[in-house]
Amino acid sequence: MAKFDKIAVLAKIGETGMVPVFYHKDAEVAKKVVKACYDGGVRAFEFTNRGDFAHEVFEEVVKFAAKECPELALGVGSVVDPATAALYIQLGACFVVGPLFNPEISKICNRRLVAYTPGCGSVSEVGAAQETGCDLCKIFPGDVLGPNLVKGLMAPMPWSKLMVTGGVSPDEQNLTSWIKAGVYCVGMGSKLFPKDVIAAENWQAITDKCVEALGYIAKARA
Repeated sequence: MAKFDKIAVLAKIGETGMVPVFYHKDAEVAKKVVKACYDGGVRAFEFTNRGDFAHEVFEEVVKFAAKECPELALGVGSVVDPATAALYIQLGACFVVGPLFNPEISKICNRRLVAYTPGCGSVSEVGAAQETGCDLCKIFPGDVLGPNLVKGLMAPMPWSKLMVTGGVSPDEQNLTSWIKAGVYCVGMGSKLFPKDVIAAENWQAITDKCVEALGYIAKARA
């Protein structure tokens, strides 16, 4: 069962404004990355369902986080069908993220009060997702759609909570452009976790980068 329900998860995401997005086939590496982000102030983390047996890695990370990162909401990403959503919810996922919008996933998540953040590429898709109970919608791919889509959408639909993923980097200019456009939060993957940093097991560098990025977000919101 999810450690935090959708209301608590949305509050955590909104408070920090950033959700790291990461996958690694080695559970020990994933644990180190999760802990590094947590130490840097992150309170919601998306583990992506990318490789074979990814759910087994997730299961280990959930148990680790419960002890070492007590305030962390751990969710799953890259979910495109309800069966996969159900599997991860059973393993303790606190939220479900997808690259696309599948209304059948909304039903699975709503039944268990788990937040579902679907990937949307248009104003109409965001509206359709909101109708099925998606409180937070993902604008994806962000680097293709750009901050102007967010700004344009928020004008007639100011109640919308949007997360942007794809092309988000932990530098001040990039983060400020998204926050000023009106996003609720950003999802950040490869730019936050350079391959050389992971290979060198430089966990402190990840912690420092999270602190820096969260600082830029707080500054842009102010």
